[in-house]
Amino acid sequence: MLKNIIFTVLLVFMTGCAVTKTAYTERTQVMLMSEEEELSIGESEAKKILQSSKVSSDWIAKARVERIGKRIAEVSEKDYNWEFHLIEEDVLNAFCLPGGKVFVYTGILKIAENDDQLATVMSHEIAHALARHGAERVSMAKMNQVGHTLLSAVLNIENPAYKQIFDTAYGVGTNVALMLPHSRDNESEADYIGLVLMAKAGYDPKEAIGFWENMKKQKGSSEQMPFLSTHPTDDKRIEDIRASLPKVMNEVNR
Repeated sequence: MLKNIIFTVLLVFMTGCAVTKTAYTERTQVMLMSEEEELSIGESEAKKILQSSKVSSDWIAKARVERIGKRIAEVSEKDYNWEFHLIEEDVLNAFCLPGGKVFVYTGILKIAENDDQLATVMSHEIAHALARHGAERVSMAKMNQVGHTLLSAVLNIENPAYKQIFDTAYGVGTNVALMLPHSRDNESEADYIGLVLMAKAGYDPKEAIGFWENMKKQKGSSEQMPFLSTHPTDDKRIEDIRASLPKVMNEVNR
């Protein structure tokens, strides 16, 4: 019976499983979501956001965001249906949905002192889409669930109280030891790819340091403990960016 359960779970897991490589970093990814599914989700979510959010009426700021976004998109070598939207909300946020739907919040404009710094955050978010980090997180979650099912079957825990303890321990353990570190690695990878993109688009990647220093000042001491965070600390981010700048310029100039 146990062998049948394990075989069935593994069969379901392997169906539709694909191995890909990320742009620029060439890191191997295991994907359980097709690019077609991913793009469909991006299109759908973009429409929902535009319906529920207030698009900025500041045509100068909107033109700035679109101009920078288009320059980065042109060097991305990805044939997406690119869109660039400025959302009127005082939050430090920007993101790019699958398929190149980029959203920048007006709060970001307060700490991006020049076009190079705005290109820093926009290229970072575009890098997430190019590296398919969203689909990768969904795939990781599915693999995590497969691991839970297999281990639960092997241990054959029948007592409901013990099963609850197991479920909680497994969830917390995999989150801290696997999911959160992977999320932080994705952020660092997006930082690197973003630096390459902005440099290729003619923006100064050294300005990324200034942008993240501004972000650090704005956030003050509100950062979480590093091992419980989805993102690297701003200090770690700045340190890594400084270290990677020579490699970025070699990538751009070769």
